[in-house]
Amino acid sequence: MASTHPVYLLFIGPPGAGKGTQAAMLEKELGLKQVSSGDLFRENLKNQTELGVLAKSYMDRGELVPDALTIRMVQDRMQRPDCARGAILDGFPRTLQQASALDAMLAAQGSQISLAPVLTVDDDELIARLTGRRVCRNCGATYHVQFNPPRSEGVCDACGGELYQRSDDSPETVHNRLYVYYKQTSPLIGYYYAHGLTTFIDGSQAIEVVRQALLDAIQPALAVQ
Repeated sequence: MASTHPVYLLFIGPPGAGKGTQAAMLEKELGLKQVSSGDLFRENLKNQTELGVLAKSYMDRGELVPDALTIRMVQDRMQRPDCARGAILDGFPRTLQQASALDAMLAAQGSQISLAPVLTVDDDELIARLTGRRVCRNCGATYHVQFNPPRSEGVCDACGGELYQRSDDSPETVHNRLYVYYKQTSPLIGYYYAHGLTTFIDGSQAIEVVRQALLDAIQPALAVQ
């Protein structure tokens, strides 16, 4: 990546649209660290921090973690050395208040969001993607009952551990997550559109097709940094 200034990309889309998958794929290719609010919550929970325990109580209900709590985690993460060149933000901001806080955070260091790609996927496909996900209790490997099933039902191919459905992937919670997205997060599309930062990508396409579409959209933004 030729840019000499930090580059901040913000992936927007409903749960299950593929934001995390694409951010992880593009992380090394672009030289930008993926910063996922979900990963930050789980990291804090694993370390038994107060912030992590508080965050989990909201995540398990499919609700948004309060802004102040999320902002504190993200600020700490983005100050680490591996974010010096910028970051791909995945799952943050999720509200207009968080977007305003992010703008202030970046402005304080003379930076701003470079591009905000929006991944679009129909609700029925999102529900199928999310409710079909299974995770290994032992090693954390992820499967899908339809798109990426294990060789033996309920058993991890990698380590033989038990596969389970996360509480936030149950049908009831998935519907609530979509409701919360449309009510509280989708207004970000208009917010960043007004700043000329959005580009819309069909997230229902094959993973590699989406990846290339994102790269094609991102390259012009990198060139002007």
